[in-house]
Amino acid sequence: MTIGLAVGALVVLTAAMALRLSDKLGLPALLIYLALGVALGESGAGVQFEDVELTQTLGVAALVVILAEGGLTTRWSDVRRAVGPGLTLATVGVVVSIAVTAAVAVWLLDFSWTFALLLGAVVSSTDAAAVFATLRRLPLPRRMAAALEMESGLNDAPVILLVLVLSERLVGGETAAWWITLVEVLGELAGGSVIGVAIGFGGAWLLRRAALPLAGFYPLATLALCVLAFAAADLVHTSGFVAVYLCGLVLGNAPLPHRAGTIGFAEGMASLAQIGLFVLLGLLASPGRLLAAVPEALLVGLALLLVARPLSVVASLAWFRVPWAQQAFISWAGLRGAVPIVLATFPIAAAVPGPPGCSTSSSCWSSCSPWCRAVRCPPSPGCCGSPPRSPRGTSTWSPPRSTSWAPS
Repeated sequence: MTIGLAVGALVVLTAAMALRLSDKLGLPALLIYLALGVALGESGAGVQFEDVELTQTLGVAALVVILAEGGLTTRWSDVRRAVGPGLTLATVGVVVSIAVTAAVAVWLLDFSWTFALLLGAVVSSTDAAAVFATLRRLPLPRRMAAALEMESGLNDAPVILLVLVLSERLVGGETAAWWITLVEVLGELAGGSVIGVAIGFGGAWLLRRAALPLAGFYPLATLALCVLAFAAADLVHTSGFVAVYLCGLVLGNAPLPHRAGTIGFAEGMASLAQIGLFVLLGLLASPGRLLAAVPEALLVGLALLLVARPLSVVASLAWFRVPWAQQAFISWAGLRGAVPIVLATFPIAAAVPGPPGCSTSSSCWSSCSPWCRAVRCPPSPGCCGSPPRSPRGTSTWSPPRSTSWAPS
């Protein structure tokens, strides 16, 4: 236990210092955390770690904390302006991305449609950890950034449900007709939304009226409410990921006691969850066993990056008069991170037949690309030419009135 505590402390300190290196190199810090895990694993320091189920459990727990922090630190004023594009990207965009990626896999790799759809679902979800950690450090228009944050906060839920359904179908389990499955998915999303909002408002009312003995209890209670929303929704077979994000969104925009301390605590816990999650996934990865699947993984990753993601953005944002320059940036900023690799553990744990190396390898590839910190949005009014945001994420810049989807 003592050795484990020492190694864990050194990993956290090394990961914290890696932030300086990532700023100088222009690389996402999350990629450095993943490399740190690989360096500690069987191909580096020799740590043997093969527990897929434990990785899945800890990965889901880390995503809960990350989504809670994302909701707590998102301003409702930004969400209100970007709710349409964000919801469309998280629903229509996901469907288009999965369909296009699956079609490429069937056409060029001769996969079955069910396995190709499962592969497309695994790599289609944008990652909340990558989006929150990377985009908030760039001087982007708040409406565009809020749309990307809302997409990453909400698209995990339908994708996870789809991965579970397709995995069950591939292992020969009993599955209902597609329209029944669609109704169940919509019902779970709606149920999770209701539970998350209800616990958020109830928790805000309770925290305003409770006289806790220590100020440090308020951040703990706030994060506990978000975790409770996830657990309550999951226990009644609704979407816990939607519940935790919406609960955090309600609590983060409520007049809570010691709000600044609560936000700081949530950001620290989310950073710790990101470090632990990416190091853990690096430990699980076996680069030597993935080399054979690299050609197929590169093909799937390129199809996702160059075809599926741009088409999904165009299909989602064509109704909102988004300038083409901003659509191009949103296409490139659909960051993948830990979520595709965590999702890959579901079919592996379920013993899904097929080329699992391709699934895992393409998940790892999509998690490392694109490197958004090296990207700059094409010039357009109010895009990256706008003044940098203040530490609280606000901006005093106001664009001229226009009928286009301009930031405000």
